[in-house]
Amino acid sequence: MSIPLYIVDAFAAGPYTGNPAAVCLLDRAPDERFMALTAAEMNLSETAFAWPEEEGYRLRWFTPETEVELCGHATLATAHALWASGRLSHDDPALFHTRSGLLTAIRSPEGGIILNFPAYELLPASYPGMASALGVEDSELEEVWTYGSNALAVLSSERAVRELSPDFAALRSLPVHAVAVTAKGPDAERGGEAGAYHFVSRFFAPAIGVEEDPVTGSAHAALAPYWSSRLNLDCMTGYQASRRGGTVGVRLEEGRVHLTGQAVTVVRGELLTDVPLASPDGSGTTIRN
Repeated sequence: MSIPLYIVDAFAAGPYTGNPAAVCLLDRAPDERFMALTAAEMNLSETAFAWPEEEGYRLRWFTPETEVELCGHATLATAHALWASGRLSHDDPALFHTRSGLLTAIRSPEGGIILNFPAYELLPASYPGMASALGVEDSELEEVWTYGSNALAVLSSERAVRELSPDFAALRSLPVHAVAVTAKGPDAERGGEAGAYHFVSRFFAPAIGVEEDPVTGSAHAALAPYWSSRLNLDCMTGYQASRRGGTVGVRLEEGRVHLTGQAVTVVRGELLTDVPLASPDGSGTTIRN
């Protein structure tokens, strides 16, 4: 029995841009330890595991250190892999049962992928030491919010976001899983032009094994409502200014965020290992490849 494995660059303008995710396509639920060990072996910010369930797929995401509740780029990568492998027709939506509820993905007329995610609720917060952990002056840190188990830090300028050099040990000590950092982009007052973006961001999660995530779809489920309220726009484009960089289109609609991006397969292969799969009593059994 072979286990198909893909590495897909998500929210990518082409190969070796955006955010790479490993995608493991299974026939049924795997053992928890198998997923954790495989994610550690892949050593990417996320490894996704998908198997058929309830007219869709169960989807789970693991960093090299832990499982996460929501991941955008690995969801986009999984939908891309399902269509590329022929498991789904190109006209069929991808339905994912996750710890964050039902998520869907469809192909856009322009050739990208549109994810339907829940919008995060933002709550004002204060974390002593946040500015120094990020490596900025107190005057550059304008606002701090929480969303889920993460923080959103708003800086005074795009330049401050781009030039960040955080103290990762200090970030780990904060009582949050991750910190998204954002500022208004150069096209905040206009939009629609090719290459325009309304806000810029970066994302740091050393507490869960990812110092800097290249392009973070789930963070845009918080960035979208934040910037929508500031810019009075429902449709925007965000640019995540990591070394690889990536663009995420966002659209707010009735408490949901539609995230749009491109995906490119860069590796297609098989897992060549004994794969423990979960049995009904939870004890696990091994399938030999």
